[in-house]
Amino acid sequence: MRVRALVIGLGNPERGDDAVGRHVARLVAAQHVDVRVIELDDPSEALEAWGTADTVVVTDAVTSDGDPGEIRVVDATARTLLAGSWASRGTHAFGLAAVVELARALGQLPRRLLLVGVEAKRFDHGTSMSDAVAAAVPAAAAAVLAAIENEGEDA
Repeated sequence: MRVRALVIGLGNPERGDDAVGRHVARLVAAQHVDVRVIELDDPSEALEAWGTADTVVVTDAVTSDGDPGEIRVVDATARTLLAGSWASRGTHAFGLAAVVELARALGQLPRRLLLVGVEAKRFDHGTSMSDAVAAAVPAAAAAVLAAIENEGEDA
């Protein structure tokens, strides 16, 4: 079976809204068997995980002062992710923006790299996802699938 894309769900399942990337990835996996899905705790693991994949979509919780549950889609191959951008302000020590820019500097970006972030608010250990973030999971999964379907178009 041909795998059309790699979807990476980032997040810590024990930290409330931080688990949203994993939930989105699981929903994508349940809906489409021709998409390879993996779950990771830390963005620094993504660089090795995407390897030589042609199309990669990373989904994660983000904090950018938006409303919880808001979805952001960024084509990381089309533009540099600057420090302070939404993708660099996650809950991880080495943020997703830093990983993407390191991969860019090393010439290890996939041909197409899209980031689907869900605005999050609650990151305390042992908490569940907030209602707004949990409610955004289906729409975020749809955004991931739309990004894959619209290959070759701008995100």
